[in-house]
Amino acid sequence: MSEQKSWYKQFWPWFLIILPLCAVVASLTTLKIALDNSDSLVAEEYYKDGKKINKDLAKVNYAKQIGMAFLVKFSDQKITIEQHGGPDYLAGLNVRFYHPTLADKDFQTLATADAKRVYNVALEQPLKGDWEVRLESYDNKWRLHKRITVVQGQDYWLN
Repeated sequence: MSEQKSWYKQFWPWFLIILPLCAVVASLTTLKIALDNSDSLVAEEYYKDGKKINKDLAKVNYAKQIGMAFLVKFSDQKITIEQHGGPDYLAGLNVRFYHPTLADKDFQTLATADAKRVYNVALEQPLKGDWEVRLESYDNKWRLHKRITVVQGQDYWLN
């Protein structure tokens, strides 16, 4: 008569235990990945954000009404902004750049005009790719915005 091995010394019990254990480990790993990489494009207060759109449209319409126009130039690590339309504006200019998918790349600055009435924005590294550009008056009365694909040396009109 052959001697029976203990259950933990046999292949099949361990094989049957490993399969569900792998599924549990995979699901916990997937949960951790999902929690660490939440979607930054979803707004938590979308209703309030929607109500703000009407106010923003009024600023855009006002900028068009008074004829505001700016020429934005990109070169290496510098952005140059020149006014080419509307009433003379020499106050601070809120400059915002929004990346379409990566919120951590967004940046904003308050630019002031130099003696030649040109706004300069220094960059840490050259920009490339798609961006939403917003220029807004210091007193928040008007706003210009445009989605552009940045190419070094190319000029873009915001009007």
